[in-house]
Amino acid sequence: MSNKDLEESKEVRLDFDKRGGLLPVIVQDIDSMEILMLGYANKAAFEETVNTGLATFWSTSRNELWTKGKTSGDYLEIKEIRVDCDQDAIVYQVHRKGSGSCHTKNSKGETRTSCFYRKINQENKLDYLEGNE
Repeated sequence: MSNKDLEESKEVRLDFDKRGGLLPVIVQDIDSMEILMLGYANKAAFEETVNTGLATFWSTSRNELWTKGKTSGDYLEIKEIRVDCDQDAIVYQVHRKGSGSCHTKNSKGETRTSCFYRKINQENKLDYLEGNE
């Protein structure tokens, strides 16, 4: 299949081979459009996501399937899955079922909504976004 055919196709042909079996997965809150996290999915994780309706990833640190929320209770319910033009990256648009999506907590002990809770300032240091200190 040519690039043009792939880019215009209605057929799902996710390219798990391109990056050693893993696709980057951007997770986005479907209501606020906030980027919550970045994970990776192999074919088994993607199929589990589709079958259960819950965001499931391949944990690169533990080398195992990981459904977000199984230990924390902070599940990510799939509302829509988007695929990029050459089918080698995906976006899970989700509804959060819990208080956050990051495994870290702020100074009040609250789970952070997003893993992207800091920004680089002009001094090339990290500043916390409001509410994430």
